[in-house]
Amino acid sequence: MTNTELKIKANEVRKGIIEGVFNAKAGHPGGSLSAADLITFLYFEEMSVDPKNPEKPDRDRFVLSKGHTAPALYAALANRGFFPVEDLKTLRHLGSYLQGHPCMKETPGVDMSTGSLGQGVSAAVGMALAAKMDGASYRVFTLLGDGEIQEGQVWEAAMFAGARNLDNLIVIVDNNDLQIDGRIGDVCSIYPIADKFRAFNFETVEIDGHDFSEIREAVQAARQTKGKPTAIIMKTIKGKGVSFMEDEASWHGKAPNEAEYKIAMADLDKIGESLAIVE
Repeated sequence: MTNTELKIKANEVRKGIIEGVFNAKAGHPGGSLSAADLITFLYFEEMSVDPKNPEKPDRDRFVLSKGHTAPALYAALANRGFFPVEDLKTLRHLGSYLQGHPCMKETPGVDMSTGSLGQGVSAAVGMALAAKMDGASYRVFTLLGDGEIQEGQVWEAAMFAGARNLDNLIVIVDNNDLQIDGRIGDVCSIYPIADKFRAFNFETVEIDGHDFSEIREAVQAARQTKGKPTAIIMKTIKGKGVSFMEDEASWHGKAPNEAEYKIAMADLDKIGESLAIVE
């Protein structure tokens, strides 16, 4: 896909995020919006997946380690055809298959149930090791939050992945520099992130997580890297695309009211209109 086509898809994913969280009256819009471009790229260009056969054995795997940003994953899966976009409005509703954190037993296209921070990356490492043991060719992508990597389990997983030379594993950190309590550096600094992953035998690259050319280049480089896993540290803006949510920690975990919902959708409609002109 062209970068403009990906931007259009990502904007639709962002609309799905806002739609879901607004109708749920709860959720995590900020980190979902910051990750929307990366998740869009993976599902619409990079990963080998089949909406008609979500469990095909040779599919690439994606583990949303920061499981609270499920609205982004759900919106991407819906727009990719795994289930109806209209169902995003049922987010967190009683009886819905779209709950607040991903559930692999309920939601088509979800490869791992996640939510407890730090555990998703460990599951992804296990998947990558299983592929190696089985001689399978699929790759495993996992997305972590920058606040999440304050968890010690993340580094246990990284140590194992580097020691086992899991070059089919791509760990991506959404570095929007905000967590629920404020700036990452103020709460418990994890900087420099890239150096830490290098110390665990990762090939490491730092990119702009809203630039599709940089995302593509980093993922292509990861595909060609042999003998070690890859860590992609992507600088992003929390709440990207919605004017009043951008770079605001307060939008980590709350839903917009009706007035805010209308402003958010208007912001995204305006972006969509500008992209249509470019296309």
